[in-house]
Amino acid sequence: MSRAAELKSNHQQAHTNSTQTAQVVNATEHMRASWRDYYELTKPRVVMLLLLTALVGMCLATSTWVEPVILVAGMLGIGLLSSAAAVINHVVDHKIDSVMARTFNRPVAKGKVSIRNALIFALALGLVGFVALAVFVNMLTAWLTLLSLVGYAVIYTMYLKRATPQNIVIGGLAGAAPPLLGWTAVTGEIHAYGLLLVLIVFTWTPPHFWALAIHREKDYAKAKIPMLPNTHGVDFTKTCIVLYTLLLCLICLLPYLTGMSGMFYLVGSSMLNAYFMYLALKLKYRASPTTAMTTFKFSILHLMVLFVVLLIDHYLPI
Repeated sequence: MSRAAELKSNHQQAHTNSTQTAQVVNATEHMRASWRDYYELTKPRVVMLLLLTALVGMCLATSTWVEPVILVAGMLGIGLLSSAAAVINHVVDHKIDSVMARTFNRPVAKGKVSIRNALIFALALGLVGFVALAVFVNMLTAWLTLLSLVGYAVIYTMYLKRATPQNIVIGGLAGAAPPLLGWTAVTGEIHAYGLLLVLIVFTWTPPHFWALAIHREKDYAKAKIPMLPNTHGVDFTKTCIVLYTLLLCLICLLPYLTGMSGMFYLVGSSMLNAYFMYLALKLKYRASPTTAMTTFKFSILHLMVLFVVLLIDHYLPI
């Protein structure tokens, strides 16, 4: 065999081996990706919280019960589009996720689900969700929900998150939309009460997320994300949490002051806000190593219970 023929043979063999190796790797990755990995891509706990606020928005929009078709299709559509936004977030942030202790094990960052498969999954979720809203609910809700997806997955995740320490303040508007989406699903129109619910979630978001950002300050610094504790310092961030929590306490009075809710809501929300304020002040002035995470965890409970209180007050007014 000539030298040229030998080199050509070796090159072909190397190419064959490389192809076989790639096929084995792809097959392994495919086998490793389970339904749980795709389920995790949708950020189910976050979506469930969003759906709770959407459900309350639906119920508060009517003095009777929500029509079953609107309820099911609305919750399905909002949930699927929110899930699609979450999947896109996993794809866009996979490099950041891979260097952060909190997120390095996420399916795309870990390589369990490929970027291509994740995007196909997001597209399928988004299409089904949009069609469900457009066909069975109304076009206003369908377009507003799609706009929320774009706001979170594109404007916040692709740009704001990396551009400004005020990322969560501006981008939080997309995550605050579900109660309005629930309202428009039932009424087909944007109402001041629906916007008030958005305002509550919008104001709640910064102290909620900045508490986590303080706890994970080194993580965000490692990933080079300009979160407020990294750009302006932890103490400044704690002050902002106190101020936003105070603003939240005041805004949470508006449902009662405007006649949207009654005494049960006023008492319940005041108790929740008082404890949130206590944690914010403790974080500022007498923090322990666990105070930031305790504040973050309570903030989730705060929003859940606050909207449940709104719901109970609506059907059992005092």
